Amino acid sequence: MKSTPMRTPVLCLSLLALAACSNKTQGPPQMPTPTVGVIEAQPQTVPLTKDLVGRLSAFRSADVRARVSGVLLKRVYTEGTDVKQGQLLFQIDPVPYKAALANAEAALASAQASYTNAHVIANRDRQLVPQGYISRQQLDTDEANERSAQAAVRQAQANVETARVNLGYTNVTSPIDGRAGEQQVTEGAIVGNGITDAGANATLLTTVDQLDPLYVNFTLGAADLDTLRHAQAKGNVQLAEQDKTTVQITLPSGAKYEKEGTLNFSDTSVNPTTGAINLRAVVPNPDRRLLPGMYVTLTAHMGELNKVFLIPQAGIQRDPTGAFALLVGKDGKVAQKRVTADTMHEHDWVVTSGLEPGDQVIVSGVQGVKPGAPAKATPWKPDQTSAGPAAAAAKQ
Repeated sequence: MKSTPMRTPVLCLSLLALAACSNKTQGPPQMPTPTVGVIEAQPQTVPLTKDLVGRLSAFRSADVRARVSGVLLKRVYTEGTDVKQGQLLFQIDPVPYKAALANAEAALASAQASYTNAHVIANRDRQLVPQGYISRQQLDTDEANERSAQAAVRQAQANVETARVNLGYTNVTSPIDGRAGEQQVTEGAIVGNGITDAGANATLLTTVDQLDPLYVNFTLGAADLDTLRHAQAKGNVQLAEQDKTTVQITLPSGAKYEKEGTLNFSDTSVNPTTGAINLRAVVPNPDRRLLPGMYVTLTAHMGELNKVFLIPQAGIQRDPTGAFALLVGKDGKVAQKRVTADTMHEHDWVVTSGLEPGDQVIVSGVQGVKPGAPAKATPWKPDQTSAGPAAAAAKQ
């Protein structure tokens, strides 16, 4: 009977303990404020580049054509090798032209003999006229014969020179330094010079292309150029002068070509078919790695972009509306800003509008936050991007 009063206090204490435990588990747990890595947006000046497609062409390309008619005797050069200006490439049968030269030289000798005779007679008459031995009319006739004989000599000399030139054309030489292409006609074929149309239809024997340097031809949309010039007028863009605009070629294999080219031509009118402006750059090619006709991608360095922001790739998001960035505002909450980010500089997006100096752009931890929610901003480190939000927060 004495043990009953002791059981009641023990039971009460147990009930109070259970009630206290029950009160502690009521309500959802409080989530910690997510930690994000941010960078402070600061205006910078970066190179203005355009990624374009171009096609290579020879710096000079010369058609080697037959300048006299005849039978092609032989090809002297090796196809696909480099040749020098004046180097012998083909030989046309010279026999008819040697005969023509000999005939012209004989005609010249005859004309010179006739002139000598007429000159002697005229000199003699010039001495006899004052003495009255011959008439003035006879002297006039003899002097006219002298002048005609002199003109015949000059004509014969011109015929000799023409025959000599035609004989020289039987040795077909390279007009420029370059690489000689495939032979277009074989030995034994009859070639023509197309005299009636100034040689335009003369037989094509081969082509010689100068491969160092090369041209790279490309186009730039007229609208793009107008936008750049408008931006330059506002001070946002500084366009480079023509001879200071460089291009970096990317080969079809994806490798960067080690030498830069320089813009040397910009058309003064817009192509009505394409709506673009034709541009051309000169690219060194000492190792003959580039070949005419190749299509290449190129990056044109056209000047500088002023007052832009460089934001790491992870800091720029995209949706159907366009690009945007998440920021940590001064109130410690996440905000969203629409931005313009159409080009890249190395590994960063170039943001030309939408940000203000000093904006805290979220680069890491973007998956764990949303606009309007609080976030704790810490300086971003490059290795945070590859780590998940939880890992980035754990490092802080």
